[in-house]
Amino acid sequence: MSRQLIYSGKAKDLYSTPDENVIIAQYKDQATMLNGARKEVVQGKGRLNNQISSLIFKQLETAGIKTHFIEELSETEQSNLKVDIIPLEVVLRNYTAGSFSKRFGIKEGQLLPEPIVEFYYKNDGLDDPFINDEHALFLKVATAEELVYLKEEARRVNEVLKDLFAKVGLTLIDYKLEFGRTPSGQIILADEVSPDTCRLWDVEGNHMDKDVFRRNLGSVTDVYQVVLDKLKTLG
Repeated sequence: MSRQLIYSGKAKDLYSTPDENVIIAQYKDQATMLNGARKEVVQGKGRLNNQISSLIFKQLETAGIKTHFIEELSETEQSNLKVDIIPLEVVLRNYTAGSFSKRFGIKEGQLLPEPIVEFYYKNDGLDDPFINDEHALFLKVATAEELVYLKEEARRVNEVLKDLFAKVGLTLIDYKLEFGRTPSGQIILADEVSPDTCRLWDVEGNHMDKDVFRRNLGSVTDVYQVVLDKLKTLG
């Protein structure tokens, strides 16, 4: 298949295809944090994230969530609809953890009375700052109606993912989503859904996500393999 590299990111390389509406995402064997300030090669990570994300996208599509996922092409590659990424990270939190706990001085692991949706401005040079709706409108990254839709869709995704992970003994603490616009202007879920973008704990409270890398808690690939194996049991 004829293709050209169109974007090289921290976790994936994106390639064009003969179909202008389709791209190929190749997942990298790379782990990063602090917007790439720390970067390491982790053999096998790309394969695991691609396969996990593919499984989850399929489950979301079955539940009626429109995504950019088309099909898994190989262990490290998947084809996606080409979209114009909205420069917002949409974060949904079910429990206190990570930057939320640090920001408010709250112990990690407390169940929130209601899930909280946050926006972060996608800009590596600014370290993806936390912003509110008014900031997003000022920056003209989305309309007021689109912001409402992004929050509603994040909550719809949450119900699917919480149930999905609960079935395999994992608790969905929080996660980050990215959305994109199709040529027709439809907003759909894009990027990936994996332990790189979801904070997951097992029943013993062990981290089953990228925090293993961030906090030097062990082998990222060992943990991601467990997550993949669990998800595969769902059929």
